Amino acid sequence: MLRFIQVIVCNLPRIYMIPKMAYKARHGEKYSEEECYRYAQLAIRRMMKAGHISTQKYGAEYLPEEGGYMMFPNHQGKYDALGIMYAHEKPCSVVIDDAKSHGILVKQFIDLIHGKRLIKDDLRQSIKIIRELAEDTKKGRKFIIFPEGGYYKNHNTVGEFKAGSFKSAVKAKVPIIPVALIDSYKAFEEWSLKPVVTQVHFLQAIPYEEYKNMSTAEIASMVRARIVNTIQEVLSLA
Repeated sequence: MLRFIQVIVCNLPRIYMIPKMAYKARHGEKYSEEECYRYAQLAIRRMMKAGHISTQKYGAEYLPEEGGYMMFPNHQGKYDALGIMYAHEKPCSVVIDDAKSHGILVKQFIDLIHGKRLIKDDLRQSIKIIRELAEDTKKGRKFIIFPEGGYYKNHNTVGEFKAGSFKSAVKAKVPIIPVALIDSYKAFEEWSLKPVVTQVHFLQAIPYEEYKNMSTAEIASMVRARIVNTIQEVLSLA
């Protein structure tokens, strides 16, 4: 949290970026998804510089060249989606808890990248979001979905994945990309200003043909196991 405060204070001279994000988000006829994403990445890089955060990326060669897909990472903290978007060259977006998406800066950022807001206790709205994700991904968009449903000071351990998180991927019949995050919690969850290095590992894509006969619970277990194995392998070599 201390680092997060430092990031905000150091970027006060760039507070103009917040209304600019809102403007770009409102005027899709003037700003393409690519342009909005590049502006979001600029904001991320400035946050990283102010917070002394470095992010190393691995496995970008596993990302499909064409078409939409869904990325399913473990969840460690507020920096997770930012680290992935910093490492992900092509435009992508994120599914976020509606309750956490309306604060200053967060709202404008989510609007800028055309993120999806999920109301957790609203079944009807959840079904609507699943359909929207499936349709948008079929059209080539890419999304980050956190199947743990939240983060609980779990650091580099991985909680259980919710099977329902994978329904949109099954409906869209698109590749699933497991993403292993390492030390991401150190960015904004620790009370420290020391430089930190986080890691984003894009794992081998799982095509629809590989998971089409599996239940969502089986898919969740498979994706989680691949992420856990990667984290354990990387940490064992540290």
